[in-house]
Amino acid sequence: MISALQRIFSSPDRRSVFSRIIGFFSTGKEQPITADSDYITEQFNYHRRNVVVLITLCYGLGYVCRLAFNVVKKPLMDAGVFTPEEVGIIGATLLYGYALGKFTNGFLADHAHVGRFFAGGLFLSAMANMGMGFSELAWVSALLWGINGWFQGFGAPSSVVSLSSWYSNSERGRYYGIWSTAHSIGEGLTYLGVAWLIAEAPKGLGLDWQWGFWTPALICIFGAYLLWRYLPDKPRALGLPTIADWKGDHGKIDKEHQDESVWKTQLRVLTIPSIWILALASSSMYVTRYAINSWGNVYLQEIRGFDLFDANLFIFFNTAAGILGCLAFGLVSDKFFKARRPPANLIFGFCEIVPLLVIFYGPQNNVVLAIAMIVYGFGLSGILASLGGLFAIDIAPKKVAGAAMGFIGIFSYIGAGAQDYISGKMIYDSEIIFAFPHGEQNFNIFFYNYDKPIIFWVGASVVSILLASSLWKVKAAD
Repeated sequence: MISALQRIFSSPDRRSVFSRIIGFFSTGKEQPITADSDYITEQFNYHRRNVVVLITLCYGLGYVCRLAFNVVKKPLMDAGVFTPEEVGIIGATLLYGYALGKFTNGFLADHAHVGRFFAGGLFLSAMANMGMGFSELAWVSALLWGINGWFQGFGAPSSVVSLSSWYSNSERGRYYGIWSTAHSIGEGLTYLGVAWLIAEAPKGLGLDWQWGFWTPALICIFGAYLLWRYLPDKPRALGLPTIADWKGDHGKIDKEHQDESVWKTQLRVLTIPSIWILALASSSMYVTRYAINSWGNVYLQEIRGFDLFDANLFIFFNTAAGILGCLAFGLVSDKFFKARRPPANLIFGFCEIVPLLVIFYGPQNNVVLAIAMIVYGFGLSGILASLGGLFAIDIAPKKVAGAAMGFIGIFSYIGAGAQDYISGKMIYDSEIIFAFPHGEQNFNIFFYNYDKPIIFWVGASVVSILLASSLWKVKAAD
């Protein structure tokens, strides 16, 4: 990757440098299709096997750079580096940056060599995490974390374009479900591995919260190399037929728009009413998702009395169960409902809301909490696989899958970003300070009330399920 970038910037002509950058990240020209059917089958089997493994693994590794700040929130607050309100603002910048990045990069990914495009975003995200480890100024951290969000927005559109390029309509749900396990893999690595690093390893290694950023950065650099080296371009750029031609699995909507330019078809996505409703439903569900990811471990430490590692261990339970949830949703909606997503949405929605009520209002028992976290993670990941992208790809033409994902993404992460600030503000406004005499000064203990944020988090899930249920008659285009 480094040698490729050196070639790009070796020209003294600025316009030439810019054109080389565009050329490097653009998809290749369509090549003549080879007449050797055995070769075509061999190449499709090879690339299809690699694509699903690479996008799942590397998108999961990328999550570590996205969630690092969530793990170090409590240490940063305890050390007096940032207040809860500043923590909420910094966390929100990533989500707003990601919303913008997912939208713009969704449109760009339809025109891109996804291996290079995805790799570039992951590498730059790693650099932003490196910078976070050196910053103790709120405005600097907010700027870096917002930029990190934009770079993170390269991943999902690139992955979805790869999925739509290499897997056909009838198998999309299953492969999308496999890819959707990536966020659970990434969350597990973050909430268990990174949490252990900064909670336990410092006792023997002398590490501090900074390694909560530097370690994810090193992991993402490795992921960027794998993508740049092994994730292929679209089939037509490799001299292969489209996946629809190879599988004989053409969707009606794809035939209607096959002669349109990619740009014109991208704009057409914005006129589909069900896409707008789906975007609002996804936005509401992302409020709950990122509330638990961002504040769940803080809540467990503040209210339930867990230490940092144990709190993140409970969060890990829901992320681990999310792997099964993603796989189950793709299988259930494809096999039992013939690629209809709404019935599966309703089932998985109840599996998300009921345990959420148990977590916050149920018995104060660790076993019950663990079971509720597992069921919650199963239901949440399943419905997010649908609302966060799969359902949109069903509705939209496949050649603009990136744009459909990007449109849903900007709504989703505006909701998530608003949540992080609103939650932080609610928690900060509930602050109670207990002062204890300690020599000539008082020793202060801070207590925060979570009653209002909890109502906000649970209510968002209810709104999401209601919106998703209004799309009951909508199905994948055949």
